[in-house]
Amino acid sequence: MASTAMSAAEVRSRALEHQAFVLLRTIFTVAPILFGLDKFFNLLTDWTVYLAPLATDIIPVSAQQFMYAVGIVEIAAGILVALRPKLGSLVVSLWLLGIIVNLLILPGYFDVVLRDFGLLVGALALNRLAAARAAAHR
Repeated sequence: MASTAMSAAEVRSRALEHQAFVLLRTIFTVAPILFGLDKFFNLLTDWTVYLAPLATDIIPVSAQQFMYAVGIVEIAAGILVALRPKLGSLVVSLWLLGIIVNLLILPGYFDVVLRDFGLLVGALALNRLAAARAAAHR
């Protein structure tokens, strides 16, 4: 007969996994929502300077109108992470990949590309933790 009691090490491991999950889910909920809202107010920065001109060549709107759409997507992605972290983390990962591609087109933003790549890896880590939690609760 298999024992269902967990060892102290297993309990600690699950607690640490839970803490990592909560930290990542929180940041990938709050940050996209705040950055998305700021696309409408430009309090943190003028977001249009981070937009490659190719984007408005493909979608013929002003850079600020483009950023409004970006803001809506970011807010929705943050809410999705809060409600469905496994799916939302993949959406955020793909979104960050799009931002990285956009910034690679612009000269002089490779430091931001590196930061966003780190965020992408963090979002993928959240996805793996969310998948582990879902498997454990079955």
